[in-house]
Amino acid sequence: MPHSIEDKKRVLVRVRRIKGQVEALERSLETGADCSAILQQISAIRGASHGLMSEIMEIHIRDELGQNDLTEIQKANRLNEVASLVRSYLK
Repeated sequence: MPHSIEDKKRVLVRVRRIKGQVEALERSLETGADCSAILQQISAIRGASHGLMSEIMEIHIRDELGQNDLTEIQKANRLNEVASLVRSYLK
């Protein structure tokens, strides 16, 4: 979860943009739009969701690994968590 006000606003703008794209896709499906147009919309939604995931992951990595007051065990645990997130994102 983004903690700074700026990060939170930026992420919410992305989510609202994706919501608008999904609503446009729904309208296109309801009206029987051309398959190529629908596929383009789906591709745009996929790209937007990947961008959102990347941004939140970056925020999380900065928050988790940017703390200087962690013990070595805490750092290792957080690094393992981040590595797991990256692996699942890249699947």
